[in-house]
Amino acid sequence: MSDDAVKEELLAQEGEFRKLYDEHQACESQLEELVGRPVLSPIDHSEAKRIKLHKLALKDRMESILRSHALQAVR
Repeated sequence: MSDDAVKEELLAQEGEFRKLYDEHQACESQLEELVGRPVLSPIDHSEAKRIKLHKLALKDRMESILRSHALQAVR
């Protein structure tokens, strides 16, 4: 099963994965809105950094779930 197929399956069946994915997408939208501004204040820069770190943590957790799911499928 391809990574995309596993991801789609998890999105449909795994509540935690879906929640993480939705939050990751929300962070992406916030970040796009923030960096789309013509000028960023120091607070905006700090907020963008915070969002990027949180988004990365979400992605790491989703990847962990994907790997775990793939290992279970192999067994």
